[in-house]
Amino acid sequence: MNLIENLKWRYATKAYSNIKVTEEKVDQILEAINLSASSCGLQSYRVFVVSNPEIQKKLGADSYNGQISSCSHLLVFAAFNDMTSRYIDDYMTMTEKQRGLDAGALSGFRNGLHSYFSAINEEQKALWAAKQAYIALGTALIAAAELKVDATPIEGFNAATIDEVLGLKEKGLYATVILALGYRDSEKDYMAATKKVRLPIDEMITKVY
Repeated sequence: MNLIENLKWRYATKAYSNIKVTEEKVDQILEAINLSASSCGLQSYRVFVVSNPEIQKKLGADSYNGQISSCSHLLVFAAFNDMTSRYIDDYMTMTEKQRGLDAGALSGFRNGLHSYFSAINEEQKALWAAKQAYIALGTALIAAAELKVDATPIEGFNAATIDEVLGLKEKGLYATVILALGYRDSEKDYMAATKKVRLPIDEMITKVY
């Protein structure tokens, strides 16, 4: 199974070469993200693709993760600060159109979403949205491995810096997690030749039938 072999190949790359990932491969990873699972299908996050060395340097200025500035492309997963009634209505309208449904066909689902989100506070909404971004991050990691593109998921960054540089606050978003993409520099990356370490499968997994 190629997927398993590719997941064995991938690791959190520590040092990147100066080889750029093609836009075709980046676009495939982005399409995989767009197809990722999300609660209620609402896609409560946005992804910003940065491939400008000067901007990357600014984004990584307060971070110990050099991959932010040295990678080929940096994906910033930015979650919603809020889940508004207008967004829900617009998304349901889009869903009805794409599925060829009559206008209002999803009114029951729409009302249920309104009821749920009106009952939780802003902090809970933001946390819910962040969890969806992490699901998408996982999809991106798998897609990158399938394309033999190296990747590094990163939480060690200054969110305030990224929010400011990318203007996320004005868009109702906040930086949640980032993903560096590129190709490993095997000579400089001390992890490149190390064996992947994982728990035995029977210790990790419990089957309940």
